[in-house]
Amino acid sequence: FVLFTKAPTSIVGPFEPIERHADLTQQLDYEGELAIIIGTTGRDLTPENALDHVFGYSIVNDVTARDLQKEHVQFFRGKSLDGFCPFGPVIVSADSFDPSDVLVETRVNGQLRQSGSTALMLRDVVRILVEVSRGMTLEAGDIIATGTPAGVGHGMKPPVYLQTGDVVEVSIEGIGRLQNEVQ
Repeated sequence: FVLFTKAPTSIVGPFEPIERHADLTQQLDYEGELAIIIGTTGRDLTPENALDHVFGYSIVNDVTARDLQKEHVQFFRGKSLDGFCPFGPVIVSADSFDPSDVLVETRVNGQLRQSGSTALMLRDVVRILVEVSRGMTLEAGDIIATGTPAGVGHGMKPPVYLQTGDVVEVSIEGIGRLQNEVQ
């Protein structure tokens, strides 16, 4: 179970640019993901109370510089450059959204690249919350990205990375669509 963090300065909103950082990376990639937003601080959550700590859900694009990720071994730098965490466009409340089986799709310039149900995630939302909170306090406002479906650019043969001008759209049933352009 791989855990990594992203710097708060990586977050940008819908329609804000994904900074290209061409001087630092030649392998800019996307990862459309469901985001869990913590509403109540807690630690060592249990399967029975984990969802009580969720405020809501949204969309995140876990932008990653694959070459920096490999070079630095730890994921922090390759995932935390400014603009590397598009988030939004809304937060749906936990009581109005069931994250167990919704479609997550990512398109680049209109081309479908990722499509998968949250029902296929390696760990469901409850298990993610339980594992992440073991010995570590989750605070209100924390955002947890849940993982991405197959189809990232790095996994294509040959790999296809994001370039300046590319438009990335991540959509999740019941939440909406997050769109950002690489600049």
